[in-house]
Amino acid sequence: MVAGLTAAALTGVCFLGYRAAAGAPAAEKARADAAAEERQRLKPRGPQGLPAESGSGTRVVYDLSERRIWLVNGDRKVARSFAVMPSTVHPRPGSYSVTSRSGQVTGSDGVAIEHVVRFAHLGDVVIGFSAAVNGSMAEPDPDRKTGGVRMMRSDGDVMWRFATVGSKVIVVP
Repeated sequence: MVAGLTAAALTGVCFLGYRAAAGAPAAEKARADAAAEERQRLKPRGPQGLPAESGSGTRVVYDLSERRIWLVNGDRKVARSFAVMPSTVHPRPGSYSVTSRSGQVTGSDGVAIEHVVRFAHLGDVVIGFSAAVNGSMAEPDPDRKTGGVRMMRSDGDVMWRFATVGSKVIVVP
């Protein structure tokens, strides 16, 4: 009887050890995800959530990891901040200038877009901000190289008035 109980106990301990080992990669991933979230939470921020290392003066700040844009007046006052849907091709962090604008065109994904504000090129892909005329902010097709950073139409209207040719665009990671 003692041998049977000992065998059952050992079997239980081995089973629990196996389950713990099998769950280790998932637990490690969960710890890594939590650490990344904490780093993001502790990311230096200025007034109204503006990334601390986002330049100075009047500018558009595009935070790649936050999927967010801030329109900043020269006095560091955030005129507007809003969420965006990134394209499949991302600009490298750095300083850019608005190079061209279009009132209404067809995007590289075939969607009718308006208030296009272009500021970067990566290879043969032009990167810019825009709003879909139909108001959608759908996740882009990962199999297509697109450069359109989509926003709501109301945000696109404000971006259009704010970011004229030559305006500064700061991209932060």
